[in-house]
Amino acid sequence: MRDGLGLGIAVGLSGTAFGAAAVTAGLSVPQACVLSLLAFTGASQFALVGVIAGGGGLAAGAAGALLLGSRNTLYGLRMADLLPWRGPRRLLAAHGIIDETAAGALAQPSAAWARTSFVTVFATLYLTWNLTTLVGALATERIGDTDAFGLDAMGAAVFLALIAPRLRDNPRERLVAALAAAIALAALPFAPPGVPVLLAAAAALAVPGGGPDGASGNGGDAGAAGGEVRT
Repeated sequence: MRDGLGLGIAVGLSGTAFGAAAVTAGLSVPQACVLSLLAFTGASQFALVGVIAGGGGLAAGAAGALLLGSRNTLYGLRMADLLPWRGPRRLLAAHGIIDETAAGALAQPSAAWARTSFVTVFATLYLTWNLTTLVGALATERIGDTDAFGLDAMGAAVFLALIAPRLRDNPRERLVAALAAAIALAALPFAPPGVPVLLAAAAALAVPGGGPDGASGNGGDAGAAGGEVRT
């Protein structure tokens, strides 16, 4: 439980950056807060506001966000047996299945500990993320000229910080990232804003995958199958 509290608070503080990035991209404070309440998946949220900040349409931004968020479906399949709740509790649990909650739960030695970890990380991270989103959005709204402080680059910087740990120990994911960057840069002069991000996703299909146990690293699926908690 102590580790779960620490993980939830540490990651949740980055909601400040999201609130700032969302307002800088043109969203209102209520829009930024509702997005955090309903989406609750940092990488997808940053991807969405990044596309909007770049002049892209809502459809392109939402498509990229959904693409990134689809990994949570795989986490849900892995965790279905660990979270045997039904009805409204199951719907609530589904909302909380993200990288951090899945990693914490799958790293536990028993189903009971997995549920404790899941609830602790989910509750702590959800509260912290939404509170700091509000703080970041309100603070940025008061600044006015966000470009003068370089806040327009915050979204991209935090997004890179979120994915950097995944690239450190996994050669395949580094290759996918490099190929995706090349595809996006090549498409940038010709495609509408937001579309290069969607095209870059093809890199994951072009690079051969590792074994089921993540032999080339760990595959990134929750990152905790071998007992290692990753954020």
